[in-house]
Amino acid sequence: MSVLKKIEAKLEAMAPGDREIGQYIVGNPDQMLRLSTAALAAEIGRSQSSVVKFSQKLGYASYQELKLAVSEAKAQEWQVPAGVIHGSIEVGDSFQVILKKLIGSKLLSMQQTVAANSERVISRALEMLDGARRIHLVGVGASSLVARDFSYKLMKLGRNVLHDSDSHVQMANVSTLGPGDVLFALSYSGASIETLRIAELARKRGTTVIAVTGLHDNPLSRVADIRLYTIADEERARSSSITARDAQLTLTDLLFILLVQRQPDANDYVHNSEMAVSVLKADRSS
Repeated sequence: MSVLKKIEAKLEAMAPGDREIGQYIVGNPDQMLRLSTAALAAEIGRSQSSVVKFSQKLGYASYQELKLAVSEAKAQEWQVPAGVIHGSIEVGDSFQVILKKLIGSKLLSMQQTVAANSERVISRALEMLDGARRIHLVGVGASSLVARDFSYKLMKLGRNVLHDSDSHVQMANVSTLGPGDVLFALSYSGASIETLRIAELARKRGTTVIAVTGLHDNPLSRVADIRLYTIADEERARSSSITARDAQLTLTDLLFILLVQRQPDANDYVHNSEMAVSVLKADRSS
């Protein structure tokens, strides 16, 4: 549901005319697919040229290309399992209702995140990570926890990884990076000042910046060379970036598995890591 989510994320920043077109497409994708530029323009009271320009502003050469993207997005839609409710968790909800809403939100966030990222962009990020001299992972709050988890996984593959929860240490580490290195920055809002300043420094030093952020336009996405998107539904009744964290973990786990696939000696590295840890487990149980 990539293109529909992108339009939805950009609605607030659009000019009034474009917003009307965008709102119609997001709210009525099936109808839009059956309409020509003239028919869509008549439906919302706009000119035919404004519909064509709207398509071009989104990066499509024509309205037909936009329709194709919407069609593909609809085809990729994931269905939440029967009986699972998606919606805001209310104070008076029962245990079972909360459980269903929570699972539904997590599933939807992960599924839409996968659909929002093209295989081409994921492959490009994979190429940069695989060929990196050093990989520096940054994030604050819940994003820092995801960065740490990903750093552990990359270390198991023998990769040269830098990660620290202290933003001052992160900044110091980035000052040593250069061309051939990769900064992997996580921030759903894309506005975390620490992560943004670190990414800006990395960019100045010629380091490739991969950003994992929300679909909305944000400062971090503008700094990044490669953008991976997460879709989360952090409503007013939720806290602790629950679905944003799950979306980030989905992407980092996918990248880890793809790296394992393309690294011939990956299983050896993972096995050696498990053997090393098993010694500590044996000492604890004795």
